[in-house]
Amino acid sequence: MDENNISGMHIYYYYVCKRKLWYFSNGLAMESENENVKIGKLIDETTYKQKKKHIMIDNTINIDFITEHKLLHEVKKSRKIEEAGIAQLKYYLYYLKKRGVEGIKGRIDYPLLKQSLNVELSEEDERELESAAADIVKIISAALPPKFKSKRICKSCAYYDLCCI
Repeated sequence: MDENNISGMHIYYYYVCKRKLWYFSNGLAMESENENVKIGKLIDETTYKQKKKHIMIDNTINIDFITEHKLLHEVKKSRKIEEAGIAQLKYYLYYLKKRGVEGIKGRIDYPLLKQSLNVELSEEDERELESAAADIVKIISAALPPKFKSKRICKSCAYYDLCCI
């Protein structure tokens, strides 16, 4: 994999847990049975039904939906790991900017909370995302996953049994 094939999920997992990123990127998918993932899918299926959703670009990034005035939306269940969601959305903005799309902005929607968060991309964000993309390539190309680091979110993670038991 090279930096041109980094998806939003790679960015999201990079900010959540680099070990989870390695597992996911190396074909170890455990999300399908995770209760939190199931809830997220249910939210996706039952909200914003009137919107054209899951816009796949270059078979690499998958935008939840776009509204008028070039506003990209990312839907999240909660604000628990908000930093990762913000980075994911900024990556979508960065990815599109690199392909000549100008004047776009982003919004994270939390339908269960009835809240949203506007997100914009700065030059500093671009440099951070470039660095993260290079680091992602190194992490997922490694022979073994990164060392385990306990975090608050570990107990709700789909990979908890693999990492912690």
